[in-house]
This record gives sequence, C-alpha cells and structure tokens, in this order.
Amino acid sequence: MTAVRYLVHDVEAAVGFYTQHFGFTVKQQFPAIAILERDGLTLWAAGPTASAARPMPDGRKPEPGGWNRFVIEVKDLAETVARLRDKGVPFRNNIVEGPGGKQILCEDPSGNGVELFERG
Repeated sequence: MTAVRYLVHDVEAAVGFYTQHFGFTVKQQFPAIAILERDGLTLWAAGPTASAARPMPDGRKPEPGGWNRFVIEVKDLAETVARLRDKGVPFRNNIVEGPGGKQILCEDPSGNGVELFERG
C-alpha cells in the first residue's frame, strides 16, 4: 500500500474538499484523521490532534502547506480550472505548459498543494 499524508487544519473541511471537487471516497474517518481513496491513491488527511502533528524532538512542528503535492490527471484542464475557480478553490499560479503537457496548482482548505495535469 502506498499512501500520502497531508496535515490539515480541519479534517471535515478536507473531507468535503477532496470528495466534492476530486471524487475521493471516504474509507475511514476518525476525529483526528480521514482516509480517502481515488483511483489507487490513498490520502490520509491528518488533523491537528493526529499523532503525525506532534512536534519533532528538535521542536519543529509539522504543519500543512509546502510545495510537495500529488498530481491528479484531468482530460480538460481549462474546464476543470474554470469549474474549481467558480467554486472558490484557490490557485497558486496560472496554467503553465511544458514538454509533457499543462499543469496548475490549486490548494486545499489547509494550503496543501494539489497539481492538476493534462497530458500534451
């Protein structure tokens, strides 16, 4: 099994975001964490009371955000972006085009990046 863990400010908000906008299903949900799945990707949305949010021995505290992300491949990036923008989903950038296709980064309610990608 491979899973991605995102630290989130609010587990319920994360569940709503990923199920509504990206078609994830909830496998398990507890007060501190939700386990969601989509197309073979398992996402652990860990809230502030989850063990993964505890401070490290050197005092650093894990927190949401950053630049690591997973990628969701879409068929029509422009349409997907327009639909998500209409629903108030924030984006970090505009669509960029590279040798493999087009991509853009949106953010979940805790500021974690989700890359949307359309093959070129």
